[in-house]
Amino acid sequence: MNKSDSFYNLETLGGILLFIAAVFAIIVANSPYRVGYENFLHLNGTVNIGTLSIKKPLILWINDGLMALYFLLIGLEIKREINRGVLSDKTNLLVPALTALSGLLFPALIFVFFNAHNPVYLKGWAIPTATDIAFTLGIVSLLGPRIPFSLKILLTAIAIFDDMAAIVIIALFYTAKLSLLSLSLAFLFTLILIGLNYFKCRRISVFILFGVALWIAVLKSGVHATLAGIMIAMTIPDEGEQSMLTRLEDGLHHWVVFLILPLFAFANAGVTFIGLDVSMFTHPIVLGVGLGLFLGKQVGIFISLGYFVKFKKLLKADKVSLTQVYGIALICGVGFTMSLFIGSLAYQNNDLSLIPMVKIGVVLGSFIAGLTGFLVLKKASFKH
Repeated sequence: MNKSDSFYNLETLGGILLFIAAVFAIIVANSPYRVGYENFLHLNGTVNIGTLSIKKPLILWINDGLMALYFLLIGLEIKREINRGVLSDKTNLLVPALTALSGLLFPALIFVFFNAHNPVYLKGWAIPTATDIAFTLGIVSLLGPRIPFSLKILLTAIAIFDDMAAIVIIALFYTAKLSLLSLSLAFLFTLILIGLNYFKCRRISVFILFGVALWIAVLKSGVHATLAGIMIAMTIPDEGEQSMLTRLEDGLHHWVVFLILPLFAFANAGVTFIGLDVSMFTHPIVLGVGLGLFLGKQVGIFISLGYFVKFKKLLKADKVSLTQVYGIALICGVGFTMSLFIGSLAYQNNDLSLIPMVKIGVVLGSFIAGLTGFLVLKKASFKH
């Protein structure tokens, strides 16, 4: 099994596990165990290292700590693809970059349309802009060889650019008050990691040591701690198929697929429908997120990608149809993991009562987009 097959098989399995974890969270959140579920997620955990103390509820250890490893994996994948993957050929960059940008703009505009009247609600404008690579590749992989491999590669590239955009958005728009001391320490540890490259250090343990120090500094700085994962990834040496980057990515990928993302889904997808008023489905945040993912993503992706397929003869050799492009555009509306994550950042301070609205919008929008996309692709593959 080659590297590509292994990657896509893991992402397919990851999508299935995410779905199971999300469904389980919703079941528990609507069962007699829902109080225990909430109390469990808010159990405080404290780590003391000398005078340094980090105290957070369990859900933030997951969202700030474990998700930093997820972002580390994203960073490693992006660096590998730029160095020697689908993004290494600069001629392959324009189509997925413009498609991802278009797929970001339309969902954001839809969210703004419904929430422009309320500055607090408006903080969540980026929630429907995300695409979940594990879910999208999982859905596409269910159709097997009926979907051209080149289309899967293109979908992966779009999702990678989408992740890049999410990283920039989090860095620019979802940061707290900044600590200059902690930022200075983060900068120092980043320089050390770069220096390890310069002096040809290839011990993962050394990178882990300074990587943890960098994560703590970023955590205390006011910039979201998960961005430390990206910063670390950019400093990991990549010198070919057996490089430290490859070994770290291979080792980390299984932990992310089998533990981190399912745990994140279980902790964040628990929408409770007990006592739910029907009017909540017309809440501006629910409409903005749900329609942004389902409608905004499909319009943005289809307009851009459809143009390249129809008029620039992109993927002509594989006879990719506009119906297949439309199916891919729909599936890109599955924003699940990153959408829930951005939602937790947007309303994490005094707006926690809005988190259930985010969850309803994300779950509904992602589910409808994923289901309709699968059905469209299935129908298109039989005609093809």
